[in-house]
Amino acid sequence: MAQRQPSVPPRAPDLDPEGGVMLDLLIRGGTVVDGTGSPGRLADVAVRGGRVVAIGALGAIGEPTRRTIDATGLVVAPGFVDLHTHYDAQLLWDPTASPSPLHGVTTVFGGNCGFALAPAGADHEGYLARMMSRVEGIPLTALEAGLDWEWTSFGDWLGRLPGSIAVNAGFLAAHSPIRRAVMGDDAVGHPASAEQIEAMAALLREALAAGALGLSTSRAPTHHDGEGNPVPSRAATDEEVFRLCDVVGEFPGTQLEAIVPGCINGFSPDEVTFLSTMSARADRPLNWNVLGVGHNDGWREQLALSDRAAEAGGRVVALTLPQGMKLRLTFLSGMILDALPGWADLFGLPVAERLAALRDPATRRRLDEGARSPDAGVIGALARWKYLRVVETFSPETAPYEGLTVGEIAERTGAEPFDALCDVVIADGLRTGLSPGMLPESDELWRTRAEVWRDPRTVVGASDAGAHLDMMCGATYSSFLVGEAVRDRELLTMEEAVHQLTAVPARLYGLVDRGVLAEGVHADITIFDPATVRPRPERTRDDLPGGASRLVAEADGIEHVLVNGVEIVRAGAFTGATPGTVLRSGEATTTVTARPAEPSR
Repeated sequence: MAQRQPSVPPRAPDLDPEGGVMLDLLIRGGTVVDGTGSPGRLADVAVRGGRVVAIGALGAIGEPTRRTIDATGLVVAPGFVDLHTHYDAQLLWDPTASPSPLHGVTTVFGGNCGFALAPAGADHEGYLARMMSRVEGIPLTALEAGLDWEWTSFGDWLGRLPGSIAVNAGFLAAHSPIRRAVMGDDAVGHPASAEQIEAMAALLREALAAGALGLSTSRAPTHHDGEGNPVPSRAATDEEVFRLCDVVGEFPGTQLEAIVPGCINGFSPDEVTFLSTMSARADRPLNWNVLGVGHNDGWREQLALSDRAAEAGGRVVALTLPQGMKLRLTFLSGMILDALPGWADLFGLPVAERLAALRDPATRRRLDEGARSPDAGVIGALARWKYLRVVETFSPETAPYEGLTVGEIAERTGAEPFDALCDVVIADGLRTGLSPGMLPESDELWRTRAEVWRDPRTVVGASDAGAHLDMMCGATYSSFLVGEAVRDRELLTMEEAVHQLTAVPARLYGLVDRGVLAEGVHADITIFDPATVRPRPERTRDDLPGGASRLVAEADGIEHVLVNGVEIVRAGAFTGATPGTVLRSGEATTTVTARPAEPSR
């Protein structure tokens, strides 16, 4: 069984010339918004040995200090906590977990959706890499070039991280790798025997003993492995999942995360029972991803799941992303576009052959007709080609079209909209970034979203940061919430926004001494300018291993980010410091049961 890593002893304190203990850092003159929801106040914050040692009235903290930050006019808040990321692979080649800390995030959680990199081994690493690439949109080139796979167990993999990461990071054990490790190729599409279920329980128990924060699983119909088959967890029976939940309940400080078809389309009675029973069997909260709040009222019934789960002895909460739906489409990856009738074959072609096909007038007509056919269903809305907006181009020829709709380009060029689209895409080598035309979002809709953010049945998060790298950059949600949602839209107070980004997710996961600013807690601190904080536009960056690309959005107004008292972001750039902690269940977390004694927000 993998052993937990010993904690690192604190650095010996520096002494001032008169023999007193110096502060490592004094943050002077900022508005402290402490994460509890209490009114912000002007105060100084003192940090020593990685913890907050004092929060006092301006000038009241007179101890000598090694460094001072002038936070006049800035908000001083706890570091933001992101419960739903997929940084499992990225942290092995990028210790910063970029770009999340640029948006004020100091703590991330991975291993979500039933997908992870361990347990592995020679017979499974190729399968896991292809699965992660297919289902989470991480380029396979990056996974192949960036990972050495020199681990087998979950504990081996987790042991790679201490001392080498900028953020605090915790990870759930994931169902699909565990199932694959026990069943091999039979993990796909086959039920497990009683003996195999017990073998999975043993592997999960080993991962939890090594510090895994709980279990994640998926039954999402969109989750397929690298061969196009349903991921292993989709073949699991209810009994298999419930047995694993029993194991989660054996360990302190653990959680559950699950995705089922109803997370998108509305929960069936069977799904309500399934998720409620998972939570009740483990006696742990379960969160699901992702609750969207749109122009219809379907979200109301989805939130009612939480009420039904409570009646059954469980606690189920929805992760919800504060921004409105944003989506980036490209003819390079083909995600979503490949679901249009007759289009899958196009995206199965190598790039050179795909470019040739798109130049062929007959192929263009066939693709256009398929996209407009009744078989396209709701995805057929994308075939309103003239409404697609070109948000990023990659050649001098197409640069003048950036920001225009396909319809506007068609008018300029005299071509039909679909032909104009194909011409731009070909000139860009398929990399053109396209944004579907979305319905206008009313002020009333935004006010409804704000009420959902406040609802105790939800947690703000669901960024998917580190995943779907060609389609979105969900890491921007935190700078959006404290920026546009507070300042521009006036949907929340600053105190409410910070509370939703810090104490609420930290409390759900039972984080010890994180999520608020108070004397004695870990000094995870974000300092930002409320007048300027906002996400920057998404742009493509070719900075992944093997030269692969991803979408990245940085932020304005995030001035300083500290993890365990050490600055990892200064003026919107990484410092190179790696003070992050690996968060292990029962050590960094305390147990939150399905019926917590303190459910307040």
